[in-house]
Amino acid sequence: SSVRDAWWGWLRARVDAELASEQLANAQRLAADVAKRTNAGDLAKSDQHQAEGAVAAAQAHAAQAQAASAAALAQVMALTGRTAPADLKVNAAVEPTPDSTPHTGASVGHPLLAELEDRITMAERTAQLISAQRRSNPELTVATARGRGAFGERYGQTVLIGIRVPLGAGPRHDARLATAQAEAIEVQSQLVLEQARIQADKQGAAARLEAARTQLDAAQRRAQLANESRSFFDKSFRLGESDLPTRLRIEAEAAEAARQAARSRIDLASAISALRQSLGLLPQ
Repeated sequence: SSVRDAWWGWLRARVDAELASEQLANAQRLAADVAKRTNAGDLAKSDQHQAEGAVAAAQAHAAQAQAASAAALAQVMALTGRTAPADLKVNAAVEPTPDSTPHTGASVGHPLLAELEDRITMAERTAQLISAQRRSNPELTVATARGRGAFGERYGQTVLIGIRVPLGAGPRHDARLATAQAEAIEVQSQLVLEQARIQADKQGAAARLEAARTQLDAAQRRAQLANESRSFFDKSFRLGESDLPTRLRIEAEAAEAARQAARSRIDLASAISALRQSLGLLPQ
């Protein structure tokens, strides 16, 4: 769980860093355009100051995002002892596919339940074996003795062999049988509790997955509209039909919408991963 949380946390931080770099590049392009128009007398000097201020803010945000991404990656490395591949494409790595989404209604043997079921089987077979053995196992005793019959005779060595055959089950047999039966009952109780816990985890993970899908649809729709608005206002600004503050506001809204859409894709992939864990499936 810690590794999974650290992994998805790093991907979110990396997405933020990449989008912050794109936002910085857009701010720099806009500032360059504003500078040219200011020199040509089309815009006021205050507009150039606003554009340069936006670049400075974008630079600070990009630096902060890069630092957060590096810290998140360091946490992943500390937990796994491995480095992430440098050529990893975030969108390709986290884009969920229909085949990667498990079916909650599918009958899947959970590893934790399988282990408890094996323990129950072993305890029951042990109890059956003890019950079938009505008496304890015979005991074989082997001993040696060294002595002589009279003074002056040579010492001789004698081997003594004894066999002890219990005549009945006895208290030891009853205690062994009770212990085996009690262990089987205890493991069965653990199995029932574990089944209830896994079922609750599965239902919670499925609910979070549906919420993540809804959020992703809304975020993608918002990003699409924000990109269209940015194109409209960029053209309007170039034609002198809108002012710079409006252009900067639209640019910031588009950047935030793109960031939310990217994080929503990661959240959906993370929700799928959590559901797979609740079903006892291997990471994917």
